[in-house]
Amino acid sequence: MTAPFLKGPSDPTVQPVPASVVDKVDAADTTLSNPRRAVVALGSNLGNRLETLQGAIDALEDTPGVRVKAVSPVYETEPWGVDPGSQPSYFNAVVVLKTTLPPSSLLERAHAVEEAFHRVRDERWGPRTLDVDIVSYADVVSDDPQLTLPHPRAHERAFVLAPWHDLDPEAQLPGRGPVAGLLDAVTREGVAPRADLELRLPE
Repeated sequence: MTAPFLKGPSDPTVQPVPASVVDKVDAADTTLSNPRRAVVALGSNLGNRLETLQGAIDALEDTPGVRVKAVSPVYETEPWGVDPGSQPSYFNAVVVLKTTLPPSSLLERAHAVEEAFHRVRDERWGPRTLDVDIVSYADVVSDDPQLTLPHPRAHERAFVLAPWHDLDPEAQLPGRGPVAGLLDAVTREGVAPRADLELRLPE
Protein backbone atom coordinates (compact mmCIF):
# COMPACT_ATOMS: atom_id res chain seq x y z
CA MET A 1 0.00 0.00 0.00
CA THR A 2 1.46 3.34 -0.99
CA ALA A 3 1.03 6.58 0.89
CA PRO A 4 -1.59 8.94 -0.55
CA PHE A 5 -0.23 11.66 -2.81
CA LEU A 6 -0.67 15.22 -1.67
CA LYS A 7 -1.37 18.03 -4.06
CA GLY A 8 1.48 20.53 -4.08
CA PRO A 9 0.51 24.13 -3.36
CA SER A 10 2.27 25.36 -6.50
CA ASP A 11 0.51 23.01 -8.95
CA PRO A 12 -2.34 24.91 -10.64
CA THR A 13 -5.40 23.19 -12.04
CA VAL A 14 -5.74 23.70 -15.79
CA GLN A 15 -9.23 24.21 -17.20
CA PRO A 16 -10.87 21.69 -19.58
CA VAL A 17 -10.33 22.08 -23.30
CA PRO A 18 -13.18 23.93 -25.08
CA ALA A 19 -14.64 22.24 -28.15
CA SER A 20 -13.58 25.23 -30.24
CA VAL A 21 -9.94 24.56 -29.40
CA VAL A 22 -10.28 20.91 -30.42
CA ASP A 23 -11.76 22.04 -33.73
CA LYS A 24 -8.82 24.42 -34.26
CA VAL A 25 -6.32 21.61 -33.63
CA ASP A 26 -8.10 19.39 -36.14
CA ALA A 27 -8.13 22.20 -38.70
CA ALA A 28 -4.38 22.69 -38.23
CA ASP A 29 -3.80 19.25 -39.75
CA THR A 30 -4.20 20.84 -43.18
CA THR A 31 -0.72 22.38 -42.69
CA LEU A 32 0.91 18.94 -42.50
CA SER A 33 1.56 16.77 -45.55
CA ASN A 34 1.50 12.99 -44.98
CA PRO A 35 1.98 13.21 -41.21
CA ARG A 36 3.04 10.26 -39.06
CA ARG A 37 1.65 9.47 -35.63
CA ALA A 38 4.02 9.64 -32.65
CA VAL A 39 3.44 9.01 -28.96
CA VAL A 40 5.50 11.02 -26.47
CA ALA A 41 5.73 10.54 -22.69
CA LEU A 42 6.30 13.51 -20.37
CA GLY A 43 7.44 13.53 -16.76
CA SER A 44 8.52 16.07 -14.14
CA ASN A 45 9.39 15.85 -10.44
CA LEU A 46 11.06 19.20 -9.77
CA GLY A 47 9.57 22.69 -9.59
CA ASN A 48 6.01 23.37 -10.71
CA ARG A 49 5.42 19.99 -12.29
CA LEU A 50 2.07 20.66 -13.95
CA GLU A 51 3.21 24.00 -15.38
CA THR A 52 6.32 22.33 -16.76
CA LEU A 53 4.33 19.58 -18.48
CA GLN A 54 2.00 22.15 -19.99
CA GLY A 55 4.97 24.19 -21.17
CA ALA A 56 6.44 21.12 -22.84
CA ILE A 57 3.15 20.43 -24.64
CA ASP A 58 3.00 24.02 -25.86
CA ALA A 59 6.63 23.87 -27.00
CA LEU A 60 5.98 20.71 -29.00
CA GLU A 61 2.98 22.38 -30.64
CA ASP A 62 5.18 25.36 -31.53
CA THR A 63 7.51 23.06 -33.48
CA PRO A 64 7.15 23.33 -37.27
CA GLY A 65 5.85 20.05 -38.61
CA VAL A 66 4.28 18.98 -35.30
CA ARG A 67 0.66 19.08 -34.14
CA VAL A 68 -0.42 17.91 -30.70
CA LYS A 69 -3.59 15.88 -31.23
CA ALA A 70 -4.41 14.50 -27.78
CA VAL A 71 -3.27 14.93 -24.18
CA SER A 72 -3.75 12.27 -21.50
CA PRO A 73 -4.89 12.64 -17.90
CA VAL A 74 -2.19 13.42 -15.33
CA TYR A 75 -0.75 10.65 -13.15
CA GLU A 76 1.34 11.03 -10.02
CA THR A 77 4.09 8.45 -9.79
CA GLU A 78 6.70 7.33 -7.32
CA PRO A 79 10.20 7.74 -8.83
CA TRP A 80 11.52 4.77 -10.78
CA GLY A 81 14.72 2.95 -9.79
CA VAL A 82 15.48 4.83 -6.54
CA ASP A 83 14.86 4.37 -2.83
CA PRO A 84 11.32 5.27 -1.68
CA GLY A 85 11.12 8.82 -0.37
CA SER A 86 14.50 9.85 -1.81
CA GLN A 87 12.95 12.06 -4.51
CA PRO A 88 9.72 14.00 -5.02
CA SER A 89 6.95 12.20 -6.89
CA TYR A 90 6.54 12.67 -10.64
CA PHE A 91 3.70 14.04 -12.65
CA ASN A 92 3.41 12.00 -15.86
CA ALA A 93 1.36 12.33 -19.03
CA VAL A 94 1.32 11.09 -22.62
CA VAL A 95 0.63 13.11 -25.76
CA VAL A 96 -0.19 11.94 -29.28
CA LEU A 97 1.36 13.94 -32.10
CA LYS A 98 1.03 14.12 -35.83
CA THR A 99 4.33 15.08 -37.38
CA THR A 100 6.19 15.33 -40.65
CA LEU A 101 9.55 15.33 -38.84
CA PRO A 102 11.66 12.18 -39.10
CA PRO A 103 12.32 10.41 -35.78
CA SER A 104 15.82 11.86 -35.45
CA SER A 105 14.54 15.44 -35.78
CA LEU A 106 11.71 14.79 -33.34
CA LEU A 107 14.29 13.49 -30.86
CA GLU A 108 16.38 16.65 -31.31
CA ARG A 109 13.31 18.74 -30.58
CA ALA A 110 12.50 16.63 -27.50
CA HIS A 111 16.01 17.26 -26.15
CA ALA A 112 15.73 20.97 -26.92
CA VAL A 113 12.47 21.18 -24.98
CA GLU A 114 14.10 19.38 -22.02
CA GLU A 115 17.02 21.81 -22.10
CA ALA A 116 14.66 24.79 -22.19
CA PHE A 117 13.31 23.58 -18.85
CA HIS A 118 16.85 23.16 -17.48
CA ARG A 119 16.97 19.37 -17.62
CA VAL A 120 20.25 18.13 -16.11
CA ARG A 121 21.61 14.64 -16.87
CA ASP A 122 24.07 14.27 -13.97
CA GLU A 123 22.89 10.86 -12.77
CA ARG A 124 20.78 7.97 -14.04
CA TRP A 125 17.32 7.92 -12.43
CA GLY A 126 18.09 11.35 -10.93
CA PRO A 127 15.39 13.95 -10.32
CA ARG A 128 14.64 16.15 -13.29
CA THR A 129 12.57 19.14 -14.24
CA LEU A 130 11.43 17.45 -17.44
CA ASP A 131 11.58 14.17 -19.35
CA VAL A 132 10.41 14.09 -22.97
CA ASP A 133 10.60 10.52 -24.33
CA ILE A 134 9.49 9.27 -27.73
CA VAL A 135 7.50 6.12 -26.96
CA SER A 136 6.60 5.18 -30.53
CA TYR A 137 6.76 6.62 -34.04
CA ALA A 138 4.24 5.19 -36.50
CA ASP A 139 4.95 1.44 -36.74
CA VAL A 140 8.72 1.88 -36.73
CA VAL A 141 10.78 -0.77 -34.92
CA SER A 142 14.47 0.11 -34.72
CA ASP A 143 17.43 -0.78 -32.50
CA ASP A 144 19.35 2.37 -33.43
CA PRO A 145 21.32 3.24 -30.24
CA GLN A 146 20.58 6.95 -30.77
CA LEU A 147 16.82 6.34 -30.75
CA THR A 148 15.47 2.86 -30.08
CA LEU A 149 11.87 2.52 -31.28
CA PRO A 150 9.61 1.83 -29.64
CA HIS A 151 11.05 3.03 -26.31
CA PRO A 152 12.84 -0.06 -24.90
CA ARG A 153 11.21 0.16 -21.45
CA ALA A 154 7.77 1.56 -22.28
CA HIS A 155 6.16 -1.90 -22.15
CA GLU A 156 7.03 -2.29 -18.44
CA ARG A 157 6.16 1.19 -17.20
CA ALA A 158 2.65 1.77 -15.89
CA PHE A 159 3.28 5.52 -15.80
CA VAL A 160 3.50 5.40 -19.61
CA LEU A 161 0.97 2.66 -20.34
CA ALA A 162 -1.83 3.92 -18.05
CA PRO A 163 -2.15 7.45 -19.47
CA TRP A 164 -1.66 6.13 -23.02
CA HIS A 165 -4.44 3.59 -22.49
CA ASP A 166 -6.68 6.38 -21.17
CA LEU A 167 -6.10 8.28 -24.41
CA ASP A 168 -6.51 5.29 -26.72
CA PRO A 169 -7.81 1.98 -25.28
CA GLU A 170 -7.08 0.28 -28.62
CA ALA A 171 -3.46 1.50 -28.82
CA GLN A 172 -0.71 -0.86 -29.93
CA LEU A 173 2.95 -0.67 -28.96
CA PRO A 174 4.86 -1.75 -32.10
CA GLY A 175 6.53 -5.11 -31.60
CA ARG A 176 4.88 -5.58 -28.19
CA GLY A 177 1.15 -5.71 -28.85
CA PRO A 178 -1.91 -4.06 -27.29
CA VAL A 179 -1.23 -1.47 -24.60
CA ALA A 180 -4.21 -2.82 -22.64
CA GLY A 181 -2.57 -6.24 -22.33
CA LEU A 182 0.82 -4.76 -21.44
CA LEU A 183 -0.82 -2.64 -18.74
CA ASP A 184 -2.53 -5.72 -17.27
CA ALA A 185 0.88 -7.39 -16.96
CA VAL A 186 2.56 -4.67 -14.86
CA THR A 187 1.90 -3.32 -11.38
CA ARG A 188 0.17 0.01 -10.96
CA GLU A 189 1.48 0.39 -7.42
CA GLY A 190 2.77 3.92 -6.94
CA VAL A 191 1.02 5.17 -10.11
CA ALA A 192 -2.09 7.17 -9.22
CA PRO A 193 -4.45 9.21 -11.44
CA ARG A 194 -4.81 12.85 -10.49
CA ALA A 195 -8.39 13.64 -11.48
CA ASP A 196 -8.06 17.09 -9.89
CA LEU A 197 -5.43 18.13 -12.46
CA GLU A 198 -5.74 18.57 -16.20
CA LEU A 199 -3.48 19.47 -19.09
CA ARG A 200 -4.91 21.28 -22.10
CA LEU A 201 -4.43 21.03 -25.82
CA PRO A 202 -2.53 24.06 -27.16
CA GLU A 203 -4.65 26.84 -28.60
